[in-house]
Amino acid sequence: MSSHEQTPLCAGVASFRREKGRKPWHFWLERTREACGAFEWVTLIYLAWLCLLIAWRHGRIAHAGRDLVLHLAIAAAIVWLARRAARSRSRTVHFLRHWYPLPLYLFLFEELGGLVHAIFPVWLDRWFIAFDYNIAGVHPSVWLAEFASPALNDYMQFAYMTYFVYLVLLPAILYVRGERVAFWQVMVSTAIAHYSVYILSVLLPVESPYYSLAILNGQPLAGGYPTALIDFIERFARVRGAAFPSAHVAGSLVALIACWRYRRWLFWVCFPFFVSMSIATVYGRYHYVADVLAGLAVGALGWTVGDWLVRQANAVPKILGAGPSVSLSRAGGVACAREWLPRMRAPWRAGVLPPIARRSAADQSASPRK
Repeated sequence: MSSHEQTPLCAGVASFRREKGRKPWHFWLERTREACGAFEWVTLIYLAWLCLLIAWRHGRIAHAGRDLVLHLAIAAAIVWLARRAARSRSRTVHFLRHWYPLPLYLFLFEELGGLVHAIFPVWLDRWFIAFDYNIAGVHPSVWLAEFASPALNDYMQFAYMTYFVYLVLLPAILYVRGERVAFWQVMVSTAIAHYSVYILSVLLPVESPYYSLAILNGQPLAGGYPTALIDFIERFARVRGAAFPSAHVAGSLVALIACWRYRRWLFWVCFPFFVSMSIATVYGRYHYVADVLAGLAVGALGWTVGDWLVRQANAVPKILGAGPSVSLSRAGGVACAREWLPRMRAPWRAGVLPPIARRSAADQSASPRK
């Protein structure tokens, strides 16, 4: 044996010495990195940006100290849940691990009402009103009000609310089917689109036509149950500001592109409602046309960056007992990649062994007995 070769025992001793010399926080960071996926890192970066913003502009933010502690607690809870799911077989933990992004989006959007003036203490609507008027020759929300009727109002408000369906429908299908990488690609892309919207909302504070053109808009839109429902939601959850870009358009475009890739039939079902929803954002006086155009750009950017990010190493979180996953090919297609877990509760019957186990059994039968 040459001096450069090591026996397994020597290699094991050398590895033990290296591990022994490492500090406990090294292990903690390594386990955290393995447990967290691309979604966690994107979210933690956004939370870090929020913490820096709150610390920097605390004089313009009500309850800045409380908000800072709250965001640090959210970051800690995300890390804890990711680490917990990496070593737990609990279905409840796994469910929370996959679906906590949805309520997180809503919370982070709602808090923008107290952050939109952290940097600039003025509204920039006049620039957006001028942009819309220059390209359309009218104020679009005021012009669309000429065609208002209870039936049209109800349809537009219904189309506006389909945004919440887009966030859930395709991810739910991918989750049930066990297509883990596709699921997390949609989640990561949606997160990038939403967080980009939130950052731009703080950098460019815009009220929306509901406030800035209230004198011209005249009477409120009246209708039946869909209109009454959206009025009820807006009464308690309307955010003054955060209009640019449109989070509805950005998040829905990500879902629509994902439907085109993973469930083409669902794309054709959602596409008419997506077009209606984009119009409804202006019809309902929630956004300017500029907000819709910017939302399309941010949604496309979110999908592009998310698609690239999920292809990187360790982008999909490791969840104990998660079962089979689906990996993305370089060409953008989908290829099944079965992850056989080392748990054999009963002997496998002949002909149903996993490919690796079949090869191992064949090798053992072919090898001469000593």
